[in-house]
Amino acid sequence: MRKRPSRRRFLELTAAAAAAPGAGLPAPGTRDQTPRLKIAALASVYHYLSHAYHIVGRFWDGFELYDGKGLHRPDFEIASLYVEQTPETDLGRAKAKRQGIDLSPTIADALTLGTGKLAVDAVLLIAEHGDYPMNDKLQKLYPRGRFFREVLKVFESSRRAAPVFLDKHLSYDRAEAQAMVDAARKLSVPFMAGSSLPVTWRLPQLEIPPGCAMKEVLVASRGDLEIFGFHALETLQCMAERRDRKGKPQGVAAVTFLEGDAVWRAADQGVWSWELLEHALGRSHTRNPGDIRQNVLDFHPPAPAGKDRQTRLRGPWAFVVEYVDGLRATVLTLNGHVDDTTVAVRLADGSGPDRFVSTLMYLPAPPGACFFNPLVLRIEDFFRTRKAPYPVERTLLTGGILDVALESRVRSSERIATPELAGIDYNPPADSGFIRSPIASVAANRVP
Repeated sequence: MRKRPSRRRFLELTAAAAAAPGAGLPAPGTRDQTPRLKIAALASVYHYLSHAYHIVGRFWDGFELYDGKGLHRPDFEIASLYVEQTPETDLGRAKAKRQGIDLSPTIADALTLGTGKLAVDAVLLIAEHGDYPMNDKLQKLYPRGRFFREVLKVFESSRRAAPVFLDKHLSYDRAEAQAMVDAARKLSVPFMAGSSLPVTWRLPQLEIPPGCAMKEVLVASRGDLEIFGFHALETLQCMAERRDRKGKPQGVAAVTFLEGDAVWRAADQGVWSWELLEHALGRSHTRNPGDIRQNVLDFHPPAPAGKDRQTRLRGPWAFVVEYVDGLRATVLTLNGHVDDTTVAVRLADGSGPDRFVSTLMYLPAPPGACFFNPLVLRIEDFFRTRKAPYPVERTLLTGGILDVALESRVRSSERIATPELAGIDYNPPADSGFIRSPIASVAANRVP
């Protein structure tokens, strides 16, 4: 059975629950919070190298930033942990025990800590990985929407809300994602979603000022159809959102999925630019020598062959995105030619020739997967201030584009108009928030 809090702890929790939203929060960047903010962590699974392992683990164990300040320890307390699936590979039970808490039997219990009312200050919702079905669009039906609705029930019954961070896209279904954003807005829930791609290291550093005139954006990426397709689209959107939209919304008018030789024909027809692709590939750390067309044909999904192997397609594929203001954008997945994600932007210069800017969205490899460091830093800022570092509408739009692209695929690459995405609008943050600290130690070597 779940351990109930002591009387002293119960009084601390109920006092926190009675406080007005945001009351007593320190200024951003301070590290001396008393008492520490309490987090409910909700996960689909918690196994080695899962997203919950990386994100929740950083709140428990801290991480190195190489900023001269030593180990960074988030000044928050994981007060509860709910894990929906606990197979033989589960680490959640042992980890929770070492931290002095039991696994919560329900999402509601994780949020209330047995008090009957909301008793935490923030919620981590991480429904990535686990044994869930897949639909005909090759989307994994992760329970993000279901988890979120359970959280909202506690908020409604408690007549109080806490900030919620939702890992990766809001839902595999764009209608459900829109309903989630609408419900959060109705209940005044501070809401943040997304992954590490927009905030990870950019090599070289690239910050496009808001309001730049853009002609075209192209992302060259790799990986699985949906899982990494979302990351590639986040890379696209965190650049495209900074354009001069000429008074138009951020939204998208239509999306098309292309596959195989149709990808190369689209380039020859001017749908996307070989020149822009070359600028993107010039930043790659993994570019394969040889002909791009042959390299992607030679690719074979890595063994062992599991049921998700079908989502890592052979040959090239592309998401062609038409924004309502006329911006041209393309995401290319080039398994076999690259194994990283780069982006290039063609900037319009009214006084001269177009200019090209490009960067690598650098993702240090597991087991450390240090790209989770900047994501946790941004989550910390969000929990501390109750203000998301970028609007949740970015994730709503990005996930919506992905859903439509996968629908286009099962409809034989039909161009699909997207009135439901056309009106999505938001302004980008003044600072895009990507990490600027060193990736690893920069201490000088001294050799005799």
